[in-house]
Amino acid sequence: LSPGAKMGCFTFIKVMMILFNLAIFLSGGALLGVGIWVKVDGESFLKLFGTLSSSVLQVVNVAYLLIVIGAILLVIGFLGCYGAQKESKCLLMMFFSVVLIIFIAEVAAAVVALVFTGLAETLLTGLVTPLLKEKYGMNDTFTQIWDLTMTEVHCCGLNNYTDFDNSYFYEKYHGYPKQCCGTENPCNSTYLPFWGMLCPGSWGIATSCHPHLCGCLVQGCFKQILEEIRTNAGVAGGVAAGIAALEIAAMAVSMYLYCHLDEK
Repeated sequence: LSPGAKMGCFTFIKVMMILFNLAIFLSGGALLGVGIWVKVDGESFLKLFGTLSSSVLQVVNVAYLLIVIGAILLVIGFLGCYGAQKESKCLLMMFFSVVLIIFIAEVAAAVVALVFTGLAETLLTGLVTPLLKEKYGMNDTFTQIWDLTMTEVHCCGLNNYTDFDNSYFYEKYHGYPKQCCGTENPCNSTYLPFWGMLCPGSWGIATSCHPHLCGCLVQGCFKQILEEIRTNAGVAGGVAAGIAALEIAAMAVSMYLYCHLDEK
């Protein structure tokens, strides 16, 4: 290519790099803002978007997830956009390094998710189960998120109803959340005089129930969500491949600009 053509190619790639990372920066700012909103005023967020939110995201703390993702996108967008605009080798190399680290972490997470599903379940159990015992029934926002999750996914707890053993909810209502008894296929109406509770049936659904006595054992949310992921593995794989392709392209473009700055 002639020097003019090389310069034109360099300028085009530089502009595209700036625009692409500007979009990432703005998206990160938006996610960060929403994450802070959810953290500060989670109840109004749930009332507005609760029924539309993803069942997978409801299992984790949505506010912190959005804040972390938003902050990462802000950093990436700033480094890529400002580094390309200022033609700074230092910023471009930092951009390349951050994206490379994220890419490696994603590949490692995918390998762990595929090979060590049991380990992932163990880690989630260690993190989520204590929160269920302490906050479910006490914290309104946390309770609403899990009620919505268990209702939409038709699951109970992270592993099963035993996640609520010795919990705040169990101590208060002397039973398990009504979702643990299966609202889609209710048990026969059975009055439990010892606890003074109703199993789901023609008499209605009580605040709490005893699934091991009603005989309506519901799977945990982790297994249900894992089944949904496996069912939609093609879509999830396509999205993951698309993200990986974008990250590889971003690293290639940043390295191209880095290597051709001295040729200008």
